[in-house]
Order: sequence, then C-alpha cells, then structure tokens
Amino acid sequence: MTTASSASPDEHRLSLPALIAFALPGLPTGALAVALTVYLPRYYAGHFGLGLAIVGGAFGTVRIIDMLFDPFIGVVMDRTRTAFGRYRLWLVIGAPILMAAVFMLFVPPFKVSYGYLIFWLFIYYIATSIIGLSHSAWASVIASKYHERSRVFGVLQVVAILGATAVLIVPSLMKQHDGGSEVQAMGWFIIAVAPIGVLLAIARTPERIIADQHGEKFGLRDYWDMISRPEMARIIVADFCLALGPGWMSAMYLFYFHDSRGFSSDASRILLAIYIVAGVIGAACISWLATRLGKHRTLQVASTCYSLGLIVLQFTPKGLFGPAAAIMFLLGFMASGFPLLDRAMVADVGDAVRLEQGKHRVGLLYAMITSTQKIAGSLSIALSFTVLGWIGYDPKEGAVNTAAGIHGMELVYLIAPVVFVMLGGACYIGYRLDSKRHAEIRAALEARDAVAVPPVLESLSGSESVHDLAEEAT
Repeated sequence: MTTASSASPDEHRLSLPALIAFALPGLPTGALAVALTVYLPRYYAGHFGLGLAIVGGAFGTVRIIDMLFDPFIGVVMDRTRTAFGRYRLWLVIGAPILMAAVFMLFVPPFKVSYGYLIFWLFIYYIATSIIGLSHSAWASVIASKYHERSRVFGVLQVVAILGATAVLIVPSLMKQHDGGSEVQAMGWFIIAVAPIGVLLAIARTPERIIADQHGEKFGLRDYWDMISRPEMARIIVADFCLALGPGWMSAMYLFYFHDSRGFSSDASRILLAIYIVAGVIGAACISWLATRLGKHRTLQVASTCYSLGLIVLQFTPKGLFGPAAAIMFLLGFMASGFPLLDRAMVADVGDAVRLEQGKHRVGLLYAMITSTQKIAGSLSIALSFTVLGWIGYDPKEGAVNTAAGIHGMELVYLIAPVVFVMLGGACYIGYRLDSKRHAEIRAALEARDAVAVPPVLESLSGSESVHDLAEEAT
C-alpha cells in the first residue's frame, strides 16, 4: 500500500525530454556567459571608446553592489509558497527583466555613458540572479539522489553550452561583421530565446514544494552556520577561484588570440566556438565520471587538466590553427565541469542543512554561490583590464601595440587563471560530503519526512499532488 508520506521524490524522476525542457532557461543565460564577458566589455571599450579602466570599473562596481541582493532574494524564494509554485514563480518574474536589460545593453537606443552602463548592468545582474537562483534551487528539488544530481546539472550545463554556441553562430549569418552589429545580433538572439525557454520549462516541469519542519526558529546564527560549515565554505572558495580563472581569460580572450596568437577575428571566433562546443561533450562525460569518482574528485581532475592545457597553449606555434584548436577543445571540455559539479554539491549541502535545521534553504545556499561568482566576475574584468592599462596595452579597434605590451598581456592572460583554477581544485582535498555520507543524510530525511506533512507536486498541466496520487493507489 502506498501512502502520501512514503512517496519518494525519485518516483517522479524526469525523463530526458522533460529534463531538457526544464533546462531550456539555460539557453539565454549560457549565451550571455559568452556575449557579456567576451564581447560586451570590448564593445564598450573599443567601439564606444569608454576606456579599459572605465569599463572594468563599471563591471566591478555593479557586481559588488548587486551581490548584496542575492542573499535577500534567496531567502524570499525559500519562503515563497504559492499555487503557482515556489521557484517557478521567480523564474517567470526574472525573464522580462532580463530581456529589457539585454536590449538596453546590446542594442542601446541612446548615447552610452558610464552611468548608462552601470545602471543597465545593475538591472541585468538582478535579472540573472533571479533566474539563476530559482533555476538552480528548483533543480536541486527535482533530483534528490547524489548521482542523479550529476545527471540533472549535467543536462543544465549542456543546454547552457548550446546557448553559448548558438550566440557565436548568429554573427556569422550576418552580411556585416563589424563589432557593433555582431553584439546587437547576439542581443536579439538572447531576447528571442529567453521567453521560449522559460515558458517550456514551467509548462513541462512539476515543482515539488518541500514542507519545512514547523516550530523551529531560523535566525541569523543559522545563516552563519550554513556559510561556515566546512563543506559549504570549501564550495564557496572553490567556486570563486573556478569562476575567476576562466572569467579572467574570457575578458582578455579576443585581445590574446588576435595580438598574441596571431589569429584573425574569424579564426578567434571559431576557436572560441570549439571551446564552447567541447563543453557539451565535456559536461556529459564529466557528469558520468562524477558518478564513478565522486563530484569533488572529478572536479580536482578537471581543474588540473585545465591548468596544464592553458600552460601548453602559450607554447604552441603562433597562427597554427590545429594545435590551438586541440587545446581549446581540452580547455572547454574540462571547464564545463566547474559550474556543473559545484552546483550539484551545493544541493547536497542543502540536504544536510535541512536535516540539521529543519528548513529548506537551498535558495539561500545558491545565493551564496552566485555572490562569490559575481565577485569573481567583477574582479576578472576589473583587475585584468586595469592591469592591461598599467602595462600600456591599447584595446581600441585598429590599435598597434608594442612587443612589450603584447608580452605583458600574455603574462596577464596566463598566470592568474592557472593559479586560481589550481586553488579551486585544491579546495576539495579532504572533502567529506561524498556519496556514502549523502546517502545517510537522505535516509534520515526520508524517515523524518515520512511522518511529516507530505510534499506537494504541482505543474501547469494539472498534475495531481503526491497526496492525491497516493490516495488513488490505496
């Protein structure tokens, strides 16, 4: 006999087509990961002539201010309980905000200025916080098993990479290829796919709202305990390093491959596409490998291989496409595992927190991660662009840099990413929340949930609740 209290969330494991539909909001966010970090800073510094220091300062200032928003919205999401769902509601709220911000940043209808860039970057980061937090938190509810989370977050990463690949193809379909028209085409692509992805996700995916244990207080001390617990502290520091390293490279990518490696703009775009497409294969392979080695060990392997590949890249012959393409494939393959595994491990920590404190606070946990990513993102652009200015590198379109300026740019491009990525992998030495420990946590949660208020399973297509399904079974 099946009862409402014994219904396991894994009985509602999403099929692959349903999981792909759920992952579709990753199309615009994946596209933005490339368009915003690689193309937009250069667009405002080179095309509009705002200057490296000004553009880097704008990105840095906005992200530092905006990161204070994430913990607040994470708490609000966790406490949201509506007939429409908990995290699904916030995913819908974030989509139009993102579309407006992308339009103003990528297709500016007015003369741009420092204040203009700061304001719309701020709106953009608020939108991505809402979408990213709600989507990741919802994913952690969809998958409760240790290895199943590698599968779910692996599919999310694959879809995001496909979005990043698609946004690079868009400019090649245009007749004009100047920097301004390319960036605008990317913006229109993102605006088009954002509502489609969100609507398909909310239409196809049920949201299981986990009931909190009532009567237990949850105060500031509990928040601090979540941040300071050893597993979460490791993830926060590692995620910061693993975001700062590749983000640093992204900000300087076009400068490096054009002036240092001697590739044309078209060849540089193809190499970047190889890097991104490799992530599709990498995300699938790394999520599979994580089910064998464990998430933290797999991430250590990926970070080590990534750093070695980046070092080898500097010693490849200039202008030789084959070796550069092979190394870019390796880098993209390994980098795809960084966000995938970190987010899957946050979901595991969320289970441990719920077991100890009786509250579902995964939204707040993901807010901590997005805050560190924003700090890393702001520093990657602000610091790299500032250092480039110090060494005398000129980013303007058509500028001719000296040999010393180019050599300095090469050192800036290489050293920091290698150091940070290796530190990120080292954070997981001695990590203890493995599959065995998580299985114990899940068993304890399921035993407690069996005598608590049953969770609710909702969807736009009229799916019945877990309680109703159990009543039919009995």
